[in-house]
Amino acid sequence: MDESGALDRPDEDNGSGHRAVRIQDVAKLADVSTATVSRALASPEKVSPEARARVLEAIAKTGYVPNLAARSLRSQKTSMVLVVLPDLSNTFFSKILRGIEERLFEAGYGMIISDLDGSPEKEAHFAAFTAAGRVDGAILLNGHLFGQTREGEGTPAKTGIPLVALCEAIPSADIPQIEIDNRAAASRMTQHLASLGHRSIAYVSGPAHNILEKERFIGYQDGLKAAGLPFDPALVLPGDYTIESGVMAGQDLVGRTTRPTAAFCTSDEMAIGLMRTLLSAGLRVPEDISVAGFDDIDFAAVAEPALTTIHQPRRELGQAAASVLIDLLQGHPSPKRIRLETEIIVRASVAPPQNIEKAPAKSTRTRAIKPT
Repeated sequence: MDESGALDRPDEDNGSGHRAVRIQDVAKLADVSTATVSRALASPEKVSPEARARVLEAIAKTGYVPNLAARSLRSQKTSMVLVVLPDLSNTFFSKILRGIEERLFEAGYGMIISDLDGSPEKEAHFAAFTAAGRVDGAILLNGHLFGQTREGEGTPAKTGIPLVALCEAIPSADIPQIEIDNRAAASRMTQHLASLGHRSIAYVSGPAHNILEKERFIGYQDGLKAAGLPFDPALVLPGDYTIESGVMAGQDLVGRTTRPTAAFCTSDEMAIGLMRTLLSAGLRVPEDISVAGFDDIDFAAVAEPALTTIHQPRRELGQAAASVLIDLLQGHPSPKRIRLETEIIVRASVAPPQNIEKAPAKSTRTRAIKPT
């Protein structure tokens, strides 16, 4: 028995015809001693952050499971689920987390939240956390498997538990995917703006590597084409879904001599930042520039003016992901892909452009909400 309490049997077969991963394998890959591996697991405060990060990465790559944890997995479940977030500070995730928690609670499960915050060390830690049997399953909102990039590069870490992707699909992963149709939603919003008479529609994008952005950008182009409008690269402004990037996009528009009559932001936070910048510069929303968002976060309805946006059923998305994971944990079949419906919520931030006759309305499903 090693210092972590794990029994190490060098010749033990893992049931697949291959030798089970040993603590020596982890130590060799991490370039540390077996004692350091044991301390990193049992007493992490006694190991330097650099050495612990290498150990956690090696555990994630090899799929090493200490025998005590393995015995626990054979005898009983943890009744805990890991929810992996890219950024816990993003208000978009609040209702999703509520939906997940509600469904897990009903089924007798608890929830552990992993806030990766762009940290490779955190990701390696939680990959090892899953491999060690600390949770029964995981819901991934970070857009990639442990050990891989968003582009699917790299070897996925071995977790040994059911996984479900939520919101950000992971095309390379053979796991259930719960999402909305981002492309269709962006196309409908673009067509809605065009139906009001807008012929110059700016697009404030999300991060270039993000699959949501890729789908929404294609949808924006689809919408322009359906409305008979040309695509103008000069109307595409970079963003990253944050208020700050919306402010920068607003500054760009303020500085232009010829401005678009509408701006479609692919997140509500960017739309709110953009509107605030326009208003501070003396421009009127929607009289001078209409502004539309995406997500329908809580702040959208109370922004000034209230924000027209794409409503995502965030609570229902969370509930659906939790339900699928529970089915997997209980040995029931589950669908590989679920897409929930979105809708356009019409509020005060969008109106026909002044002095332009309204164009014939395109077919688009909307729900009008009176400003509060």
